[in-house]
Amino acid sequence: MITCLADGFFPDVGVATVKLLRRLGVTVEFPQSQTCCGQPHFNSGYHDDARALARNTITTFAKAPLVVTPSGSCAAMVRLEYPELFHADPVWHPRAVDLARRTHELSDFLVNVLKVEDVGARFEGKATYHMACHLRGLGLLTEPIRLMRKVRGLHFVPLERYDECCGFGGSFAVRYPGISGAMVRDKAAFIEKTAVDAVVATDAGCLMNIGGCLNRQASKVRILHLAELLAQT
Repeated sequence: MITCLADGFFPDVGVATVKLLRRLGVTVEFPQSQTCCGQPHFNSGYHDDARALARNTITTFAKAPLVVTPSGSCAAMVRLEYPELFHADPVWHPRAVDLARRTHELSDFLVNVLKVEDVGARFEGKATYHMACHLRGLGLLTEPIRLMRKVRGLHFVPLERYDECCGFGGSFAVRYPGISGAMVRDKAAFIEKTAVDAVVATDAGCLMNIGGCLNRQASKVRILHLAELLAQT
């Protein structure tokens, strides 16, 4: 499941995810009929529209043994919200629950399904990690860091308040730009203090927000999705 932001703004993340999974012996299929998972609509209160998109997603991935997405927010939408969206629908509720059970965020799939932490990656330099908010909801508190610590050549630098929101929050950044801007500036300041070469995150929304702020400040710190980091050899 590629996700909208990866498809539209971070296509290299999708390429890196496929490259990494294939290197680990996973057969990857990419259904062309997939669209938005419906999270923007759900978060804005348009639940009927969210259900329409959810039905398409459920149908698209109906025959997939497992679904992997390089996004904690999209994984959380499918796993946590789809069953609730269809809680009163006797036809779609069991299908939503079934897809939820088969869907995994990338680090979850690597560490908890494949049981792999060392994926053979290499990165020469210092890197830190920003935790996307939805990973907390999924209970994925350590998986990305465990994967990063196994990357050859990488010197891991802990980030102060690493689990604090960067301020993106999907439409939150649009509705409350002042608050969002203050939050991402705080995040960028903590990142700069680490004096790293790159900051790694698991969600394209976080990377877009943090990367934009760092770019406006003429920072030399690179943004990397976890998939991009782990795909490097």
